[in-house]
Order: sequence, then structure tokens, then C-alpha cells
Amino acid sequence: MVYKKDQGRMARMAAFWTLAILIFYGCASLRNELVVRFSSLGVPIGGVRIPVLGLDLTPALLIAGLILGASLWLLYRWQNKPKNADLLIDTESELRKVTWPTLEEAINGSIVVIFCVLFLMGFLAGTDYVLGELAKIVLLGGRG
Repeated sequence: MVYKKDQGRMARMAAFWTLAILIFYGCASLRNELVVRFSSLGVPIGGVRIPVLGLDLTPALLIAGLILGASLWLLYRWQNKPKNADLLIDTESELRKVTWPTLEEAINGSIVVIFCVLFLMGFLAGTDYVLGELAKIVLLGGRG
């Protein structure tokens, strides 16, 4: 049996690591952008190379690393506020109550949506054409 406290911890952990991956991607993109835009930030500091990562120690890497560390720390602090932690716990408990569709229901629903979109696309395209021709007649007096 999983207790509410454990559910909250698991929900916070899943949310933390999901957001941490997004933050890491953003910081990696920031480092690359800094190196491209400011070539002086891509010069290695003292020729030091980080063995595990295979990266040169550059000012761009330090900036991105500091932002990554600060962002993860702020995310951790934000998630551990009681209000936010309770929200994650409640969200997980509500998701456990959801009845997910079977594969057949999902396929049938998708087919209905595709046909509705195609119908509306054709209707709107036809209406746009008719109204465009009507506008030409009214505005140009039939010329054009």
C-alpha cells in the first residue's frame, strides 16, 4: 500500500526530473549559442578538458553550468513548497482515477477527428473561394 506521503514524493520526483531534463537541454543550447555568437567565450580556460564529458572548460560552459545549477536549485525549492507539493499529490491521485481508452477506442476516435477536420477544411476552403469570388464581383464590378 502506497501512502499519501510516498505518492507525493514520487510525483515530485517525476516532475523534478522531467523539468530538469528540459532545463539541461536549454542550458546546453545556451552554451552552444554563446560559443557561436561570442567566439571569445568558446576559448578553453588554461587548456583544461573535462575528462568524463569530453568538453573543454570554457567561459560558455561555466555560464551554462552556473545557470543549470541555479535553475535546478530554484526548481527544487519551488517544488518543496507545501502548496506546490500538495498540488502534485492531488494531480497524481486524480490521474489514477482516469479511465484511459482502449486501443480500439483511440483509433476510432482518431478516425472521427480526422474526418471532421477534413470536412471542415474542405468547407472552409470552399467558403473562402466563394466569398473571394463574391468580393471580386462586388469590389471590381465583375472584372478580374
